[in-house]
Amino acid sequence: MQQSKAIEDIHQMVKQLNRYRYHYYALDQPLVSDEEYDRLYEKLENMENENHYYLPDSPTQRIGDEPLDSFQTHEHRQALWSLDKVKTPQELRNWEQRVQKNLPQEKEKISYVLEYKYDGLTINLTYQDGYLVQAATRGNGQVGEAILPQVKTIQAVPLSIPYKGTLEVQGEGLMRLSTFEAYNKKAAEPLKNPRNGAAGALRNLDPKVTATRKLDILCYQTGYCEEETFNTHKEMLNFLQENFFPVSREVYHVDSIEEAIHQIEKMEKKIPSLDYMVDGVVIKVNQMDLREELGYTQKFPRWAVAYKFEAQEVTTVLEDVVWKVGRTGKLTPAAVLSPVEIGGVTVKRATLNNWGDICRKKLKLGVLVWLRRSNDVIPEIMGRVEDENPGKEIEKPITCPACHTELVEKGAHIFCPNSLQCKPQLVYKLTHFSSRNAMDIDGFSEKTAAQLYEALGLVSIHQLYELKEEDLLTLEGFKEKKAKNLIEAIKKSKESTLDRFLYALGIPNVGRRTASDLAQYFGSIDALKKVTVERLIELPDIGNTVAESIVTFFQDRQIVAAIDALIAAGVHVKPLEETESIRQSFFAGKNIVVTGKLSTLSRQSVKDKLENMGAKVTDSVSNKTDILIYGEDAGSKLSKAQKLKESGKNPNLHLMDEEAFNRELGGKTHG
Repeated sequence: MQQSKAIEDIHQMVKQLNRYRYHYYALDQPLVSDEEYDRLYEKLENMENENHYYLPDSPTQRIGDEPLDSFQTHEHRQALWSLDKVKTPQELRNWEQRVQKNLPQEKEKISYVLEYKYDGLTINLTYQDGYLVQAATRGNGQVGEAILPQVKTIQAVPLSIPYKGTLEVQGEGLMRLSTFEAYNKKAAEPLKNPRNGAAGALRNLDPKVTATRKLDILCYQTGYCEEETFNTHKEMLNFLQENFFPVSREVYHVDSIEEAIHQIEKMEKKIPSLDYMVDGVVIKVNQMDLREELGYTQKFPRWAVAYKFEAQEVTTVLEDVVWKVGRTGKLTPAAVLSPVEIGGVTVKRATLNNWGDICRKKLKLGVLVWLRRSNDVIPEIMGRVEDENPGKEIEKPITCPACHTELVEKGAHIFCPNSLQCKPQLVYKLTHFSSRNAMDIDGFSEKTAAQLYEALGLVSIHQLYELKEEDLLTLEGFKEKKAKNLIEAIKKSKESTLDRFLYALGIPNVGRRTASDLAQYFGSIDALKKVTVERLIELPDIGNTVAESIVTFFQDRQIVAAIDALIAAGVHVKPLEETESIRQSFFAGKNIVVTGKLSTLSRQSVKDKLENMGAKVTDSVSNKTDILIYGEDAGSKLSKAQKLKESGKNPNLHLMDEEAFNRELGGKTHG
């Protein structure tokens, strides 16, 4: 009876939180504070874990899927059509005449519905028995790519709906302009525009990466809909809202094409106030029976058309191209232009994506170029105006504009490989070097790194170990205690393990796990200086790209000199050799998850020990997990592991409490 009551409470709590989610994300009308929502969410999570009961539409089940190996194809039940396009009022009138011509004379009066054409990625959602069971890209209109784990991270997508029939719903996956700006302020690699941000996130194999983009969706019509018919588009939108789908508030109904043209003019003027990128208006026949009579051409529906806004385009002279080094070492070109007004703004610079973009657009200095600006996003050069001016060749950079290191090319991109001494990269590298999982310098922040560079002229990481208290006292915000604590933390970091040191160096494409593998297999920095690509790709989980990054890194003379300078400054890296005890360890080669509060060791210490014994420590429980080590208040990870083991999906999963873990270590719980 008690269990039954708990299950009933979980159902009610899920229903309540999903209602709050819909009002917050779809309607922008919060019913409770963020703090209250978080409190209820945590309460639900505890109830689910205690009862080992998880509903598929629970808000706790949105994120946490393992990265996919590849995308699978999905066949849409009903085709997703592309739209024919018009660019002028007269072209729209011509389209309307074709609509009239294809309908019988005794037809009812046609009305139209107008919606913005949002610039994102089309998503097709599939529901069965009231639950979201699939999501896919448009693809070729018949077959797309299945992206359900990625789409579940979009908070506005309902995981369950009242309608119980089989249903497809089409919408546009979007990144708000405000979200785009906030993301780029913190991103190591800024996004070029919101559309790329949305499309790239939804096509990322790791749903956790998708979740960081905080995407939205606006749903605009049903596809296949079992046992449900609509008389008008408005009825369809009402149906979507009744089933908790977010729909655009900017939907307009008109009774003639002239009214539509007038409304389009008003909608275009409203674009600067929108938080989404749009590139036009979609005009649809409102009545469903007329849509059925009109049918389709081989490519498009006859009952809908996209009115593309006239782009804000001007011509100006490309005066120069300057290259900026980003925090990851990638060089990005920016166009310097003769000042020109576009959309009420004077523009002097514009976006160029990379060297390949410059070549593809056949750009040269001194020539006229087409410039486009949309939705207040940074203007972009679309191409060159063909004229008789030959222009001057744009020089491809050979050395880094900041540190003069020879550059390397990867596809269409150019990188500075001198990650340890290149000034524009240094602030980011210093922050990474000092982070908790690297050299673990307590109290060191990105702000501190910027101060050291700007005020003290720190241009290489080894100089960190030459700092004195009196140096720090000259910096804003540093008093005697703060300066003393930071110097002590820097001194303490001189004693490091090889895996942490390798991770701290910021080798491209090398994360903590790969750094640990390199430490275990090669044992020293000297061995890695001599390693070959062929030797590296023999190791598990290291492919050609990662192997080439490692070899390039350790063959660079400036980087090797910077590493030697760190050693000379007193950094002591404990060598880690692949001993028999590691090879014979119970944990070697196993996928392990650590969860809960541990009394004898910190969770980070346990992870370090496991990795030093050849284990791979991951963050989430899955069918690939070999061992779960748990302490007190283990929560959902332990519950999920028990469920996988009991269901037979992962029968060999070993559950190990802290006491058993310590026994396996041989009783060594400290050090």
